[in-house]
Amino acid sequence: MQDHIHILSDLHPSISLADFMREIKTSSSVWLKQQTEFSDFKGWADGYAALTVSYGDKDDVLNYIKNQQNHHQTESFSKEFRRLLESEGIDIDERYFLK
Repeated sequence: MQDHIHILSDLHPSISLADFMREIKTSSSVWLKQQTEFSDFKGWADGYAALTVSYGDKDDVLNYIKNQQNHHQTESFSKEFRRLLESEGIDIDERYFLK
């Protein structure tokens, strides 16, 4: 996708999510900026979203990630993300939603 990526990962309890995301964003930014095929890449957004899933749902999440291009042909990422958060009862602070 052009405007977002999905990552499914397990995270050891000794590693903070913020440290994990900082490392991914920093390392991938350096690499992407060195690749000529990603010449339009200027950097990642300031924020990120992290959701937990049960291990038993792993295959469903992987299939979703593999087929996300199909999902976004009928529903934009922002609409889908909003629907997901609302369906889980997560309050959306519009000051920060996908800014």
